[in-house]
Amino acid sequence: MSERNPLVVTEGLTKHFPLRGGHRVHAVDGVSLTIHEKEIVGLVGESGSGKSTYGKTLIGLHDKTAGTATYRGEALPAKYQPKDFQRWAKKMQMIFQDPYSSLNPRMTVGEIIGEGLKLHTDLGKAEIRERVGEWLKKVGLEPDHMSRYPHEFSGGQRQRIGIARALILEPEFVVCDEPISALDVSVQAQVINLLDELKASMGLTLLFIAHDLSMVRYVSDRMAVMYLGALVEIGTAGEVFFDPKHPYTEILIASNPEPDPEKERHRASTTIKGEIPSPVDVKPGCRFANRCPHVMDVCRRETPELKTLEGQSERLVACHLY
Repeated sequence: MSERNPLVVTEGLTKHFPLRGGHRVHAVDGVSLTIHEKEIVGLVGESGSGKSTYGKTLIGLHDKTAGTATYRGEALPAKYQPKDFQRWAKKMQMIFQDPYSSLNPRMTVGEIIGEGLKLHTDLGKAEIRERVGEWLKKVGLEPDHMSRYPHEFSGGQRQRIGIARALILEPEFVVCDEPISALDVSVQAQVINLLDELKASMGLTLLFIAHDLSMVRYVSDRMAVMYLGALVEIGTAGEVFFDPKHPYTEILIASNPEPDPEKERHRASTTIKGEIPSPVDVKPGCRFANRCPHVMDVCRRETPELKTLEGQSERLVACHLY
């Protein structure tokens, strides 16, 4: 486990999107999470659970509806202004999910990677060009690639370009928003290994958002499980993966594909029954109640708090069973 110095802390972080008629989409609802220096926290859950919205709200790409976020104890703005981006971009960056849509097709690779230096530093053109060349080599590309355009590269190469763009400012904290989900399986491991090397050499802290639980277990120190905008379980990656406590986590992990084709072929199928409730105007009670095999009357009435399990300071579960 990495050092236990908190770097990023959110308390009750909330992001609601208003709809017509006074209704609201509860994309992120009161998330409290501490991310320590030089650790990787994996954030997992089904599509639509609010994982990406949490990451974007944390670093200011969405305005906060409620709650707080701090960086080394200093409050981050509820609504970022241009001067805030100017300051915090050097400390916090994001690697986006889709390497095909996140790179401007009209800009050269050199312009894409060097844009942050142009906006947030006083470096001249020659210095920026030199730094871009260095970063292209760091991510496994060639310096002469800087004159090319994104469409000339494969998906894996484009994601390397996105990684260089995010890290060239040498931030401390990086949100990795499903950085491998759009890539071929053969390329995913290469990108993961690259991120691991850069984390070690730069002392990075990562929030790794993904739905592939096996990959998250492999890369993460701790794992947080999200369902319908709220955290339902937090623990070390090994604890959560091999000894899940929340019924949702149990089913999510049981439905994770086996890497061995023979085992996968003969494995009993496990699916989560029922549909995810609407995130619009969420009602009190456990959000997983209508799909939970252990549902009780109290689950439909009272929203369970995310609380520490007795005798396990690192394990937090939001469930009336505990």
